[in-house]
Amino acid sequence: MHGMFKIDARRLLCPLPVIRTQDRIKELQPGDELSVLCSDPGTLHDIPAWCRVHGHQVIESSTVDDEIHFLIRVC
Repeated sequence: MHGMFKIDARRLLCPLPVIRTQDRIKELQPGDELSVLCSDPGTLHDIPAWCRVHGHQVIESSTVDDEIHFLIRVC
């Protein structure tokens, strides 16, 4: 069974949201999903780019007001 995990990286500036995402994914298993909340617009490019480089999948990304949400599947 795969798990669903969350991190809150709001109010953190790049590269901290990417670093927090990276550190959390290291603890997870393939198939797990990680929900990441951010507020730095730089994450719109940086987190998907990091996922591509490291082989993880951004399942969903959305922006509501000033909050950016990513749903990442660990591969």
